[in-house]
Amino acid sequence: MRTLFIGDLHLAADRPDITTAFTHFLDTELNDVDALYILGDLFEVWIGDDIAEPFALELAAKLKVISTRLPIYYLHGNRDFLIGNAYAKQSGMILLPEIHSLNLYGVPTIILHGDSLCTLDKAYQRFRCFRNLTLAKWLYCKLPQQTRRNIARNIRDKSTQSNQRKSVHIMDVETEAVNALLEQTNSVQMIHGHTHRPNVHIIETHSGIAKKRIVVGDWYEQTSVLSVSANNINLSSRPLVTESAL
Repeated sequence: MRTLFIGDLHLAADRPDITTAFTHFLDTELNDVDALYILGDLFEVWIGDDIAEPFALELAAKLKVISTRLPIYYLHGNRDFLIGNAYAKQSGMILLPEIHSLNLYGVPTIILHGDSLCTLDKAYQRFRCFRNLTLAKWLYCKLPQQTRRNIARNIRDKSTQSNQRKSVHIMDVETEAVNALLEQTNSVQMIHGHTHRPNVHIIETHSGIAKKRIVVGDWYEQTSVLSVSANNINLSSRPLVTESAL
């Protein structure tokens, strides 16, 4: 048996190919799985459970059926941090705190989306602190639907423009933040997404204990799946499965 980790699918109505690939994954890759963890940004944008798009509702129904035979855990990403209890219940997903510790086949592991580790991006971290305020979320969800759509579109546009001006170094995780979190949580393994740079990093420590930081990739042009069992870690990618390939 194994546990699967995915993230950064950025599902959207104008990218049905990614939704098709994810549906194919759900249909074919979960037979020998203990649990599925989704590490945020399942959707390109989420502006409220009350205005979920039709494809997201169809996906919820599919996830709900799957959740009757294996647990599906969800961590919020920076694009869909407003997914709430209503959609989680509708899809059978178990919402986790933004930083979650687990014993993964005997290995103390910390999982998170990863944006909190990009501490060199000061402007984003200031926005992130404001965004996470309970009052800010509550006020946003009380706004008219079209107003929320307009705000979300403006934030995405400004984020795209800002990211084009930022260096790759600033937008990546910061080493000290990674090491500090591993130390604080007494973990020897970290799994996250957000940066869209799939890799398995070995972290050498003063104690001589090698720690791992595993990054799952996005699904823009390919899938990215991390499979962990008691004896193996496999980070794999495959071309997107489209309607014509099925």
